[in-house]
Amino acid sequence: MSRIAQRFAELKRAGRAAFIPFITAGDPDPDTSFAILEKLREAGADLIELGVPFSDPMADGPAIQASSQRAIAAGMTLTKVFEMVRRYRQVDQKTPLILMGYYNPVHAFGTARFAKEAALAGVDGLITVDLPPEEDEVLRIPAAAQKIDIVRLATPTADERRLATILNGAGGFVYYVSIAGVTGTKSFSTERVRRAIEKLRSQTDLPCAVGFGIRTPEQAADVARFADGVVVGSAIVARVAAALERRLRRRALVKDVIDFCAGLSEAVDTAR
Repeated sequence: MSRIAQRFAELKRAGRAAFIPFITAGDPDPDTSFAILEKLREAGADLIELGVPFSDPMADGPAIQASSQRAIAAGMTLTKVFEMVRRYRQVDQKTPLILMGYYNPVHAFGTARFAKEAALAGVDGLITVDLPPEEDEVLRIPAAAQKIDIVRLATPTADERRLATILNGAGGFVYYVSIAGVTGTKSFSTERVRRAIEKLRSQTDLPCAVGFGIRTPEQAADVARFADGVVVGSAIVARVAAALERRLRRRALVKDVIDFCAGLSEAVDTAR
């Protein structure tokens, strides 16, 4: 059983949803980013999404775009992302790690080489935002050979036919995008998202996580009452940006971000 499947099975037995924080690898610099990463489990993370910095993150709003720019300016590369994951695996062998990013860096690196390096580092799943299911065979096949799940995105605009295509070949869990738009820019209707998750569950046995637009513990708790996982990204990287503006030292910056994540985790854990 994969780390992702095992973690969701544990959570199901416990009767609670997963808290899935997102951070951008290398933001605001590699050492601070790793300091945040290694404390996320302590803050209650059940799975972790690690963003691969990219110069043109088209699905992301201003907060995550800025985090990518900070990471790239600090010298973060795909090779260094793998190094970061390998270093993390020295302290945590259990928490599933999902790389979230865009296809251009993967293509430039080489898909087979990328999948192999990701597996060796300890990556469990991949979310490639701009690689549609009709075209992701180029990555899905080498990833499957390395036992890495391809996590697919389902959106509010997907009709029945499109949803069937999305679910065919999906692995790990399904990531439901709660809004039509980029990350961190809009609010969502909880009831509408609940109905969408019910619809997804009628067509797949994979766990269903919800992301985009979740910014507060209250919103996280609302979603955790019916979804299998709650993803928070923009609100977390915005804490990094705010701490930089306040000129907090590294230790204080890390503490501020981790305390925020701990509050989100507690809200998710106690929602049911």
